[in-house]
Amino acid sequence: MPAEVELPGPFWLIGCGNMAGAMLQGWLAAGIDPRQVTAVDPYLASAPEGVRLVQVPPEDEVPALVLLAVKPQKLDEVAPVLAPALDPNSIIVSILAGTELASLQTRFPNCPRIIRAMPNTPVRQRKGAIGLHAASVDEAARRVVETLMRQLGQVEWIEQEPLLDAVTALSGSGPAFLFRFVDALAQAGAAVGLDPDQAGRLAVATVEGAAALAAASHESPAELAERVASPGGSTRKGLDVLDQDQRLVQLLIDTLTAAVQRNQEMAAEARTG
Repeated sequence: MPAEVELPGPFWLIGCGNMAGAMLQGWLAAGIDPRQVTAVDPYLASAPEGVRLVQVPPEDEVPALVLLAVKPQKLDEVAPVLAPALDPNSIIVSILAGTELASLQTRFPNCPRIIRAMPNTPVRQRKGAIGLHAASVDEAARRVVETLMRQLGQVEWIEQEPLLDAVTALSGSGPAFLFRFVDALAQAGAAVGLDPDQAGRLAVATVEGAAALAAASHESPAELAERVASPGGSTRKGLDVLDQDQRLVQLLIDTLTAAVQRNQEMAAEARTG
């Protein structure tokens, strides 16, 4: 196994639903040893080959690394069971949206090494975007978590914790918003005469290719759009509709603002526990 994906010791996934499952698939594809991984999830029917699946935290080991991936509303149910199984050297990585470090530290007072992460579902293909935030965590723990997350995609450290709500809205929820756009693009293609299934395939291929081009280019997406649009051409006419009164930008600002506000509400709920 390549050294860059070695785990520091036993790795527990507390909850292995859609997001944690996607992360696990990405890590396994990167070459992480499944024998070091334990999925703690009473609702999961099966785990990937080599990964141990249990319903409660095991008593035969202390984890070096914990991915806290339950629903935020389940935190107060899970924490009393999990906390006694950890020691001060255990690193907790929380992907709970809207659950602040202070709230986590209250539930895990003997575990100072807590890092918040906000991934998105493309981590399954190792094409994710992951925001990380830590306060007074030691540099060794930061390196372990960053190295692990880099196996799943683009990693960005976020210095101010409140901005994780914006990361959650932009990249965490972003795939859902983009899927809506792709679906709308396909519906628009059908509306102008294409077969709906054919329009759907063309929409997905168009977005996939454009995203790859944007990722490989030194130019900004705004500059790339201008390169496609010839003066007086059909692309320019379409862009004029999207650009009128900044309608597309404003729609997305409203979309992200709604998501940020919900994250803030969940943070307030977690504080009162």
